Amino acid sequence: MDPARLELITTYVNEHIDTFHEARLAKLSKLKLSQVLKRKNPYLFRAKNVVTGSELIESLLRAYLSSSEEELFGEFLEGLAIFVSELWSGGRKSSTMGLDLELDRHGIRYIVAIKSGPNWGNSSQYRALDAAFKSAVAVLSKATRIKSIQPVLGMCYGRKRPVNRGLYLVLCGQHFWEFISGEPSFYLDVVKPIGYRAKDHNDAFEQERGALHNRLTGEFIRDFCDAQGRIDWAKLVQFNSGQPDACPI
Repeated sequence: MDPARLELITTYVNEHIDTFHEARLAKLSKLKLSQVLKRKNPYLFRAKNVVTGSELIESLLRAYLSSSEEELFGEFLEGLAIFVSELWSGGRKSSTMGLDLELDRHGIRYIVAIKSGPNWGNSSQYRALDAAFKSAVAVLSKATRIKSIQPVLGMCYGRKRPVNRGLYLVLCGQHFWEFISGEPSFYLDVVKPIGYRAKDHNDAFEQERGALHNRLTGEFIRDFCDAQGRIDWAKLVQFNSGQPDACPI
């Protein structure tokens, strides 16, 4: 990447990566013990012979934060991809629901849905994407100046060959970044600016995570351990899965 382009990318990342880290911290500050206990399988923890409140809370936090961080960083990557396309290939943010980007190249209108990675959705989400592409193609086909329309599913990371699924093309990782930037090595070049102040941000995050771990562990011991300090599994399972009404069947 030439220095001028790298400077533009670095500036964008520096301005927007803070938002990602602030959102991570906000997730921590709002997290309640009842949230994480109700979202996870207590039978699994019992089967794994979890015996301390601290161990159980660590497992819950790791799973919860991994999921939320993937979502938050996915939003950052999708915004970065749109920015790159706007600068390098004349792209623009799409106004069509379910799609993210539109760009014109060699008489073809590309309509793009951007996802963070290859495991982004389930079957119903793929059906919704199909519907969004079909609707957009139907609308754009009425514009006589557009000769050809090509839907694209772009994924910011992952190692898959380009695939033509009939309705849309799938571009993953290096191929996607090259498609919007025109540079085969762009997917490597962008790693450096993304690491902007990473250590500072993560030091602050780990401080807050540690405090949250201690707080939730204390609450768990108070509410779900017996007088001897053992986990009261019956009480925990009842909190997670017990129903106030009689079974209707």
